[in-house]
Amino acid sequence: MHEACYADGCVTGWSAERLLPAEFNSSELMTGEHVYPWMFEDYSALRPLAAAAELLAQREWPRLYDGEQLSRNQVPAAAAVYSEDMYVEREFSEETARAIPGLRVWLTSEYDHNGLRADGGRILDRLIHLAHNPA
Repeated sequence: MHEACYADGCVTGWSAERLLPAEFNSSELMTGEHVYPWMFEDYSALRPLAAAAELLAQREWPRLYDGEQLSRNQVPAAAAVYSEDMYVEREFSEETARAIPGLRVWLTSEYDHNGLRADGGRILDRLIHLAHNPA
């Protein structure tokens, strides 16, 4: 499921593996949250999911976002932007937020990339409050 959350009108086809620079293949450099097909052989807990993972890797995914529709947003919305996120450039998140009218941003350094996992109740409460209580 992980690659699929980044698919934007395409088949991912195990893109993390296909696009990995050669210098990463024989090193211990961190590759973040990448998921590779070999993991479904090497990690016994993942073996039962191998067929499902392959189906997801070969699925043609629809477009994730409709930029025109988002630019016409009238629904109260809020987003957390983690200033120290090691996977998502803050500037990209802020650029996206500016393109959505009415989106209120909570820029925080309290969490890295794991806000919902680390403190989901607090994050969601803050975002719901932010969306429904304009300054």
